[in-house]
Amino acid sequence: MNKSISKGLRVFFFLSLGIIILWWLYKDQDPEKLTEILKKDVGYGWIFLSLIMGLLSHISRTIRWQMLIEPVEKRPRTFNTFLAVMIGYLANLAIPRMGEISRCAVLSRYEEVSFSRLVGTVVTERVLDLIMLLISLALMIVLQYNAFVEVVNNKMDLTRLGDFFTSKWFLIVLAISAVFIYIFRKSISNFKLFVKLKGLWHKFKEGLFSYKNVKNKPMFFIHTFLIFLLYYLMIYVCFFGFPFTKDLGLGAGLAVFVLGSFGMVAPVQGGIGPWHFMVISTLLFFGVQAPQAAAFALLVHGSLNGMIVITGLLSLVALPIVNKK
Repeated sequence: MNKSISKGLRVFFFLSLGIIILWWLYKDQDPEKLTEILKKDVGYGWIFLSLIMGLLSHISRTIRWQMLIEPVEKRPRTFNTFLAVMIGYLANLAIPRMGEISRCAVLSRYEEVSFSRLVGTVVTERVLDLIMLLISLALMIVLQYNAFVEVVNNKMDLTRLGDFFTSKWFLIVLAISAVFIYIFRKSISNFKLFVKLKGLWHKFKEGLFSYKNVKNKPMFFIHTFLIFLLYYLMIYVCFFGFPFTKDLGLGAGLAVFVLGSFGMVAPVQGGIGPWHFMVISTLLFFGVQAPQAAAFALLVHGSLNGMIVITGLLSLVALPIVNKK
């Protein structure tokens, strides 16, 4: 019960933090002005095209995940894998980072495959996603260096995080933990829990390194690139739906995509608040007025997450129906 309460409090805390950030961003905005922009200045066809790009990226992720699973388990059915992916995205909107576990649990149940191996493949996916995000960041720094410096200098303070990991107390605790594990390593290795965890680790490791045995590696890396290209286009095509962003160009779209992605990394449901903060800050740098930037962030974030909610709920309904047997 205590763990459940603690987990619930963490979820409530981060959700509240996101809502507070969102309120702070929009408290000085004129609701009538925002409504007028959303009614008169938006080409909703471009927003719909953005949703299609997002859906295609989820399909590409589904295929890539199948390719990772196949070397360590049987290849799961495409439809079940897609439904599991969408349920995972839906779970992330409820509890941050819960989606990765949720989709593994769903696929493990309906395809009768190892949960531990599935988790290993998802970790591999996340490592690949991080690499692609860092590549995108490097490209953005080259193309939009001034925007990067402006947003980072004025909006981020990472010194405290660096001070923590270089503090003497952190190093002391790390050293004591290492000595303790070394002295009692034989006793620890005989614990039943350790033996069980060791077995789970082997399965997890099989999934983690499954990319080495992917049958079609060129297609695997094409999907890895395609996922991020579609993520980028998902944001960039929205530029054409607003008169104040349609002329900003590919570089500005890259800056909004990359810096917005870092906002999504925050442990807040759906990036509510941090994503808006990063996107609005970036658009302000490119000369977009505050009410317009606020309207862009509100509509784009709301439509993309709305699509996830709808497809996720439909997936929850469809999964038991298509797996009656």
